Amino acid sequence: MFAEPARNTIKLSERKKRIAENKYLYAMLFLPMVYFILFKYGPMFGILIGFQNYNFVKGVFGSEWVGFAHFREFLADPYFWKLVRNTVLLNIYMLIFCFPAPIALALILNEARIKWFKKLSQSISYLPHFLSTVVVCGMVVNFLSNGGVINRIVAAFGWEPIPFLMDPRWFRTIYISSELWQGVGWGSIIYLAALSAVDPQLYEAARMDGANRWQQIRHVSFPGIAPVITIMFLLSVGNIMSIGYEKVLLLYTGPTYETADVISTYVYRRGLLGSDFSYSTAVELFQSVVALGFVTMANHFSKKVSETSLW
Repeated sequence: MFAEPARNTIKLSERKKRIAENKYLYAMLFLPMVYFILFKYGPMFGILIGFQNYNFVKGVFGSEWVGFAHFREFLADPYFWKLVRNTVLLNIYMLIFCFPAPIALALILNEARIKWFKKLSQSISYLPHFLSTVVVCGMVVNFLSNGGVINRIVAAFGWEPIPFLMDPRWFRTIYISSELWQGVGWGSIIYLAALSAVDPQLYEAARMDGANRWQQIRHVSFPGIAPVITIMFLLSVGNIMSIGYEKVLLLYTGPTYETADVISTYVYRRGLLGSDFSYSTAVELFQSVVALGFVTMANHFSKKVSETSLW
């Protein structure tokens, strides 16, 4: 009868002892927790605006409640399917071209045996990540303008200049290429870290069995980082309905709206430029709910076919 309280007392004392032993590690969590509370969970209170005709003077609690009116308005908007199509297509192309690229780069760099060459290659590949989006888009515009480097090369072969920035057919290619160039090196870091954790004895055993370099990558390196690849893929699927508006905003022009306009730029125009905060909040909330559904389905599928999942 008294055994259970005594056991609970022992467990409580063990917890207190572990906390005391790791107090500095727990202290390091303080600032990240404050950051997430202030900038991630705190702003979620603003979701209420999506169900109101928000009035800045009356505030959240004084504004008129309209329920799902803004959601119905967005779904009935004739522009709705074009926005969804452009957003989803860009993210699908990102998954097809930009997701595997860091994995391939990490596997290639992991096989490099000349240290100075490996470090130099890493530094060069990381560099574009530290350039601001404005700088990257400025470079893209300069390179692809009618008098830019690319069109000069085209003209040198005797062809007519291509209006890259005015042709809607080129926008997705330009966007994906710039994302690939800017993010491939930085994205490879996490896979290089995962590769460094692969047991070297596995490579030795593979060599003893006669495996060449390609077979070692296929049967040792790739399976070693497969759980990390799965987690990163699931997180990428969560962004399939969202895409950053900054680069799209800086690259698109009037003629390219057909393929360039996405949900985030639409929200920017309606919310910030048009001051329609309630409608833009509803659109963003719709986007987040759909993304949550995609992540849940992808996580369920991953759990069924493998042992790796987010939860």
